[in-house]
Amino acid sequence: MSALYDRIGTGYSATRRTEPRIEALIRGALGDARSVINVGAGAGAYEPTDREVLAIEPSATMIAQRRPGAAPALQARAEGLPLPDQSFDAALAVNTLHHWTDLRAGLRELRRVARKRIVIFMRDPPSGEPFWLTEDYLPSLDPSRKNSAIIDAIRGELSSVESLPFQLPRDCADGLFAAYWARPEMYLDAEIRRNISNFALAEEGELAKGLARLRADLASGEWDRKYGDLRRLESLDLGHRVLVAELA
Repeated sequence: MSALYDRIGTGYSATRRTEPRIEALIRGALGDARSVINVGAGAGAYEPTDREVLAIEPSATMIAQRRPGAAPALQARAEGLPLPDQSFDAALAVNTLHHWTDLRAGLRELRRVARKRIVIFMRDPPSGEPFWLTEDYLPSLDPSRKNSAIIDAIRGELSSVESLPFQLPRDCADGLFAAYWARPEMYLDAEIRRNISNFALAEEGELAKGLARLRADLASGEWDRKYGDLRRLESLDLGHRVLVAELA
């Protein structure tokens, strides 16, 4: 997937900023870990600044966007971490597992290099509320089947996995795929979509048709008639979870 982010990631940090409430949940899940390997680190949005961190990222474009003073980064893949066994207290993986070419190999690598725990942030759609964007407009972008298989693999490869739910805030600063659940107009912004891999992988014709329907429904008021109550909610559970696997 490094080629994908080399293509779409040039302006990634403009819309994929750190969401403080996600950051706080991840920080708590890391617990007493003093050293962390961040696998699939991207631009480093959720790396703790009060611990020893090493970032692993396959895309040179993403590494180039890391802020000055960020943790050191190695260009490598999850499936082959260039590190000794049990070299970090914790392994962190944020919104990355769906990009790995060999999921189980990557999970085994996390387990190999971590001494204490593994912390994973991802979305498991069936565990949350239905998302109108994939229900009504772009069903081909629904990651439910793929992400459910990822959850099954995590539970198969890792023991003692605890699932911590996260309700996505209405004003989420991180432009995740589902971040604009109460701000539907944002999905019509090409710059917003460009930094979301779901859209980058979509078939262009189907994407154009779905967005045209959304544009029309927003203009006519149909979207608000059906989903307008969402605009008044502070947060919504769309299946985002922090998964914590204790190793010791």
